[in-house]
Order: sequence, then C-alpha cells, then structure tokens
Amino acid sequence: MIKRLLPFTLVIAMGVGAAAQTPTASQATSASPANQAAEPALTSNGPVTLDYKVVPTPSADPAEAAIARKVRDQLLRLPYYSMFDDLEYSVQGRTVTLSGAVTSIHSQTSKDAERAVKHVEGVEKVVNNIRVLPPNAFDEQARQSVYRALMRTGGLSQYFWAASPSIHIIVANQRVTLNGYVNNEGDKNLATIAANQVRDVFQVTNNLQVVR
Repeated sequence: MIKRLLPFTLVIAMGVGAAAQTPTASQATSASPANQAAEPALTSNGPVTLDYKVVPTPSADPAEAAIARKVRDQLLRLPYYSMFDDLEYSVQGRTVTLSGAVTSIHSQTSKDAERAVKHVEGVEKVVNNIRVLPPNAFDEQARQSVYRALMRTGGLSQYFWAASPSIHIIVANQRVTLNGYVNNEGDKNLATIAANQVRDVFQVTNNLQVVR
C-alpha cells in the first residue's frame, strides 16, 4: 500500500513546487515597464541666470528643450527678479514646474512667473511651487550684509556685475543658502568663508555649482 502511495505523493509535491515558482498576475504587473519611473524632467539645475544655461542632452525631447528655452527667457524678463530670489524650473512633457523662493517684497514675482510661463507656446500646465519667504527684518539685514561680504572678498564681485547675478543669496530665518554658479572651487570656498563671517547668521549652506 505504501509503495503505491509514494508515486502519487511525489506528483503532488512536484505540482506544488511548480506553482510556487510561477509568478502571479500581480507580480508580473509590478515588473512591467508601465510601472517604472518616468523619464527625468529637463530642469534648470539651479537658479535661472543670464550667464549660465542648461544645454539639453542630444537625447532630450526637442519639444521639451524648446519649451525650456522659452521658459528661461520669460523668467529672465521678470522685472523684480533679483539676487535675493531664486527661480528654477523643470519641464516634463508639456508640464512646467516652477520652484525656488522669492522675498516677500517680490512676492508678485511668483504670480508673474506663473502667468508668463502659461503663455509659452507648447505649455499645457504650470505647477507653481515657488515659496514666498515671510517678511523678516533680520533676514533683510542678513541679505544685505552677506551681499557686501561677498562683494569685498577676493574676486567674488565678478559674479555680481551682470544685470542677472550668478550668485543668489536666499535667507530664511537668518539661515543663508547660496545658489548659483562660480568658475572654480576656490571661489566657492571663499563664498562660504565670507558668508560665515556675517554676524547674526545662524547657518550657511553653499549650493554653488562650479561651471568651467
């Protein structure tokens, strides 16, 4: 009797093992390309400035690249966009996302940026994530003090000569963030040293990018 049961038991065990190795429909779906991350957006990779611009890769969607160029041009034309503001963008398909921060004095710049980008040919949707920094007398003082410190340190004044400065000074709650572009690591390090010497500044974050 036992000998007759052994082959039958072996068949059942093999069937269960095969079923365990067969992926379920939900597992197959989760591995499908449709659930993979979308292609990365084309971004400004930092604040919009006159002297530095992102060059799209050869594989970039030509339509997205054209939108990105027009968005950049529109942002640079905003009348109250200053070194104390930071406007950035990304383009995903026909959607443009605006980010960064503007001072409370220039709060209208956020609305102006959104309005200008909505009129760019090819743009179907604008997501406005630009932060408006709250009014703060200590922050305003810190902005001016950090600017003066950078201007008188080494050759950093060269980054403030143009109508659209290459270094942007963002201050929130007396914490300073330096965004933008410099020509070498030495200038980036000098900017950190200069900003840290300003009184009543609690923290300095240096996000300056070295562009050669």
